[in-house]
Amino acid sequence: MFTLGVEEEFVLLDPVDGSVALRAPELIASLAPGPDVTGELMRFQIETATGVCRGLDEVRSELTRLRQIVATAARADGCLMVATGIPPCGLRGDALTPEPRYRRMAQAFPDLIREAGTCACHVHVGLPSRDLGARVLAGLRPWLAPLLALSANSPVENGADSGWSSRRFPLWDRWPTARPPEEWSGAAAYDRSLAEAVRHRAALDAAGVYFYARLSPRYPTVEVRIADVCLSVDDAVLLAALVRGLVATCAETTRPPRARGARIGAALTAAARRGLDGPGVDVFTGREADQRDLLGELVEFVRPALRAAGDEEDVEQGLDALFGHGTGATRQRRLLAEAASPGEFAAELAHATMTVPAR
Repeated sequence: MFTLGVEEEFVLLDPVDGSVALRAPELIASLAPGPDVTGELMRFQIETATGVCRGLDEVRSELTRLRQIVATAARADGCLMVATGIPPCGLRGDALTPEPRYRRMAQAFPDLIREAGTCACHVHVGLPSRDLGARVLAGLRPWLAPLLALSANSPVENGADSGWSSRRFPLWDRWPTARPPEEWSGAAAYDRSLAEAVRHRAALDAAGVYFYARLSPRYPTVEVRIADVCLSVDDAVLLAALVRGLVATCAETTRPPRARGARIGAALTAAARRGLDGPGVDVFTGREADQRDLLGELVEFVRPALRAAGDEEDVEQGLDALFGHGTGATRQRRLLAEAASPGEFAAELAHATMTVPAR
């Protein structure tokens, strides 16, 4: 059994005008000390982390519990917790969390910090060795775009539709090390890539290397970082199940399918632009293909692993629900069109973060 862990990053918003609320340090101080709720780069961000989970029911329970803890604390503090890839009413340059590491990042990457504060969902899958993990990363490369497409949840920027389903992706992609994993032969080759990035000042240290999927610098896991934070818990559970299926499949496949880097980049851009709506790029042929068909190919690729883990039925139900109610980006656009004000939009996003979406 491949264990699972999920980290989610959230935005704190003002309930009156929907602007970012710089309340994360105070909110965290109000909670009991623990490793599962922490601060992030910006004072309007807060991060949660599940424990090590073995099944999807446990993942769902943990994610629900953590969202409830933070949402309750946010309301008591006079703000809203929202699951969205970027703040919908813009970023603020004076929002940096006053910690030494973040100050060093601001000094090293001043232009990037101005548009930082994006929120992702990171899925960790436990593996027995870093050598195996490095080889798994190579196998994940062709399947990153469908994961981004299904999780796309950041269409609104500065109070208007940005034209992107995942506006977070092109913002995050500006960081020097935000790129697909390479085809490493093992942990030694992977570590050389980390050292090279640090040596060329593309990152402060190994933890600051932002490959779309990487070996976690803290845990014995593969960490897939491509996804936006999901609007609903159900979407996050579906993402986690597919990531575990991919890791398990790649761990047991001696020759996984390969794709060219340029095609992977084109597929990711198409996924970020359109989510699951409209055409994407087939990384194996370079041709245009329906985004939902590409996601279906991913599911078929990992189906034996899903069946072995007992996740197949959960994934099929999750996909049916996702196709019925749309991605987070689709739902955000619907809420934006119906909201009478930025504050009302923020309130509806906060509500959607804590509820099961209607089909």
